[in-house]
Amino acid sequence: MQILFYSDRLRREIEAWPTGLYADFLYRISLIEQAGRVQAAPWSKALGEGLFEFRCRSQDGIARAFYCTLKGDKLIVLCGYIKKTQKAPPHELGIARRRLKEVKAHGSGT
Repeated sequence: MQILFYSDRLRREIEAWPTGLYADFLYRISLIEQAGRVQAAPWSKALGEGLFEFRCRSQDGIARAFYCTLKGDKLIVLCGYIKKTQKAPPHELGIARRRLKEVKAHGSGT
């Protein structure tokens, strides 16, 4: 499975996460690349309409990354954030849903 990011800016933002969270994110990505398919719970959760969430955790805290999949074995990371509240911030979820629509309409990512 090919892993893509919505933008280079998003890639840099996720790379700037605290070391433990970024390492957990990379580990989850490597499992998907090796298996050729998305993992199930508890590390990934379906949010409906083709939107999914990576659940990253370490001693540094908790982070989430929203993503979608496209035909041709592509996974597109749409948005990511360090978690500070129990629920996903509506702003972050809104960004992810807008980007999902855009990516699905164009069928690609960066």
